[in-house]
Amino acid sequence: MRRVVCHRFVIGWLGLIVLWGAPVGAEETDIQRLERELAETKAAVRALEAKSPVPQGIVPRFNPDMSLDGLFAAGASTAPDLETLETGAHDPNQRGFTVQNIELTLSGNVDPYFTAIGHLIFGIDREGESFLEVEEAYLTSTALPANLQLRAGQFFTQFGRLNPQHPHAWAFVDQPLINGRMFGGDGMRGPGMQLSYLVPLPVYAEAMVALQNSQGETMASFRSVPGEDLFGRTLIERQVEGIGDLVITPRLATSFNPSDTQTVLLGVSGAFGPNGSGESARTQILGIDLYYKWKPLQTVKGWPFVAWQTEVMQRRYVNAAVPAASAPNEILRDRGIYSQMLWGFVPRWVVGLRGEYAAGRGGDVTDPLRERRTRLSPNLTFYPSEFSKWRFQYNYDDIPSRDAPVHSVFLQWEFLIGAHGAHTF
Repeated sequence: MRRVVCHRFVIGWLGLIVLWGAPVGAEETDIQRLERELAETKAAVRALEAKSPVPQGIVPRFNPDMSLDGLFAAGASTAPDLETLETGAHDPNQRGFTVQNIELTLSGNVDPYFTAIGHLIFGIDREGESFLEVEEAYLTSTALPANLQLRAGQFFTQFGRLNPQHPHAWAFVDQPLINGRMFGGDGMRGPGMQLSYLVPLPVYAEAMVALQNSQGETMASFRSVPGEDLFGRTLIERQVEGIGDLVITPRLATSFNPSDTQTVLLGVSGAFGPNGSGESARTQILGIDLYYKWKPLQTVKGWPFVAWQTEVMQRRYVNAAVPAASAPNEILRDRGIYSQMLWGFVPRWVVGLRGEYAAGRGGDVTDPLRERRTRLSPNLTFYPSEFSKWRFQYNYDDIPSRDAPVHSVFLQWEFLIGAHGAHTF
């Protein structure tokens, strides 16, 4: 121990001697050189920042955010053909288990001017076959002037409140009947462009218009899929000769707060385009949506709350004959409504109730896609965290073509891993 102390004592004195003998002028010269180089580096960085096109607050990310969402359900019904009762491609489609949706999401900043997001869907159909589809993949502008924003790519049409939402964001196990009739099982979506304008008013108001392709199974009320039968007619192949052969979807939405605890959102939507029943046949869809939410000033992680959502839609479909002499043209009119109420009564627990009605006039109203239907659906949802949920739902279906009402029950569960953004309010 004494040797160690002695060695440390000698080393310390040697260090002091070396420092004492070092020339002071050389140390000052080194410090001055380091300060000069640091100042030059700072000046160069400021010069590069001044030339950079990157606006303040926008940091390009070379690694996108990623998340994986899994949505599953187990179902039982008094009807063996559960798939014909449910109108959505992501609804429970059989007795037993259903893989409703497995969604991989990639998102991030592209450059100073655009962000991008992509949703890839993996699924397993009723026959057990796996499939992959591109649900959405689009750019969104971040630097357009005059309160304008551009969206371009493959995206859900901004019609009403429910159609733009992904299945895991729904408040019920299945989509409403009227949405399935108007927009098909996968919802209305397709390649196109959308321009939106934030109206400078004291309250939130946004006007938008989208142009999208009118063909494919996700454009069920329009050109749809040539060769398939719809409403008693075989759909034909129609060429795109102008902007009128695309689907045009305008929308106006506004929001205001009647009080500090209440929020109201109102929207009006339209969709206009050609359909595949004839060379000049066209479809028009109109819709009104309302959303109301009450939440007290003091909450526990967002609870308690009350939310009410309603949508009303009407479609005018010209069902043309090909050739025209083989049968008279028909004007098919379909309408429907759903209204749902959610009550978050204690943290992590939500009880809901949804009522629906859909019916058609003109043509064959016994068509399963147009016959009168009424449905009532209560449910109960438990959220262990923001990354998972469990939901129990009962459906009561009244269908005139069936001898008795149909009773169905579902258990749904969801998990989410990875980064994810907030859902649309």
